[in-house]
Amino acid sequence: MARATKSSESGAPRPALERVRAILRPEHRDRGGETAARAGYIDLLPANLASTGPVQDLMTSRLVPQIYERWWRPALSRIAKGVTGPGMEEEIRIARLMLGLTPGDAVLDVACGPGNFTREFARAVGPEGLAVGIDASRPMLERGVIDLVRSRLANMALVHGDASSLPFVDDSFDALCCFAALHLFADPFGALDEFARVLRPGGRVSIMASVRRQLTHPALRPLIERSSGIKLFEQDEVVEALRERGFTAVHQRLSGMVQFVGGTLEA
Repeated sequence: MARATKSSESGAPRPALERVRAILRPEHRDRGGETAARAGYIDLLPANLASTGPVQDLMTSRLVPQIYERWWRPALSRIAKGVTGPGMEEEIRIARLMLGLTPGDAVLDVACGPGNFTREFARAVGPEGLAVGIDASRPMLERGVIDLVRSRLANMALVHGDASSLPFVDDSFDALCCFAALHLFADPFGALDEFARVLRPGGRVSIMASVRRQLTHPALRPLIERSSGIKLFEQDEVVEALRERGFTAVHQRLSGMVQFVGGTLEA
């Protein structure tokens, strides 16, 4: 299978968008080059995905990307995790520890938003590594391109695509992160299938998702899901789903109505 190349034949790092094109499925490669030149990111979705509810609608709006990193995401996370739960900086630290990133790794940030986690991953894997963020929201990625240019990170690229049908060839990444998004997907377990497909044997996954705790009555679950578009996973649902897909050493940390789950794809 194709792998994310680390450098050109001359030894100099290749531009990140070019490196991403090398690991796209053949049907996406030509279009990826055209759109990247125009927008600064690879656009592989001709139209927005069908919305799962009000929360996802806000993610594709023009307002939220402008306030996402500083105000929106920290505030929502604090509500979900409780006052004693980890803040945004701690979330990034948790993700990096779960992923075990080292220089030269290729890491995929699924539902990356404007790329705040992706940028930190790019710094962790260094110039020889590759950090790719994929999101279904064009406004989020447009904001991400602005922040990426400011950061001057040459080993990071952004992709407009569908997490439930990732555009990458098999065995493309050493690590994959999906924070605060799996519960918004129309087909979260189909997305987990894709996570396992694009990870190399021994690849690591880190997920932050909703979890229904004892404080939420089971009868309220359908009402909450229908009104918000947020799926409330049962406490062992994501853990067992990862094990079924070949992940080992699966571990879970609970904080309020949020769970952090990590594991390693069996070699």
